[in-house]
Amino acid sequence: MIRVVLADDQALVRGAFAMLVESAVDMQVVGEAGTGRAAVELARSERADVVVMDIRMPDLDGIAATTAIAADEDLAGVRVLVLTTYDTDDNVLAALRAGASGFLIKDTKPAALLAAIRTVAAGEALLSPRATATVIARVRAVPDPAPRPNLGALTERELDVLVLVAKGLTNAEIAETLVVSPLTVKTHVSRILAKLLARDRVQLVIAAYEAGLVTRTS
Repeated sequence: MIRVVLADDQALVRGAFAMLVESAVDMQVVGEAGTGRAAVELARSERADVVVMDIRMPDLDGIAATTAIAADEDLAGVRVLVLTTYDTDDNVLAALRAGASGFLIKDTKPAALLAAIRTVAAGEALLSPRATATVIARVRAVPDPAPRPNLGALTERELDVLVLVAKGLTNAEIAETLVVSPLTVKTHVSRILAKLLARDRVQLVIAAYEAGLVTRTS
């Protein structure tokens, strides 16, 4: 059972999401938060698997709340799925940098939201084609004061895998492309995550674009 916390400052939105999540046989809403601080507290007290996080909230916004969750070792197993009203929201990339495992636009279809929760709960990242384009555009356009990722520790094959991850391929698709087993790809991805100190595939996508391995048109 996937334990879900819903964080949004609008009670009607939380209520609608709660009805949807509770309709899934493999999910349970374990808490609703109207502020970012409450979301962090509920993630801890209710042993949540996924926090569905709005960006704009009082007390502590979604970016700060995501940062707090990602930085807390006791919450290492908690994944954050960020929601935003507009895919042009400048805060989306900041949320991903903070440690979110993905994001959706609030006009996403109900089935897609449930699928997204399952995806991030399984430790994968969620980057739809539309969302990927937004992230890539912001990575290319918004200067980041942090140094570019050091890819020197990666092997040639790991670099190949990183490029394909950045292009949005699943492990199965990468395995088919490189003619290896999905298990081998999973091992490569795990090693890349460890070497780049990345939380998940979202951060690998960002790292690949920041390092210039992939361009928006490639």
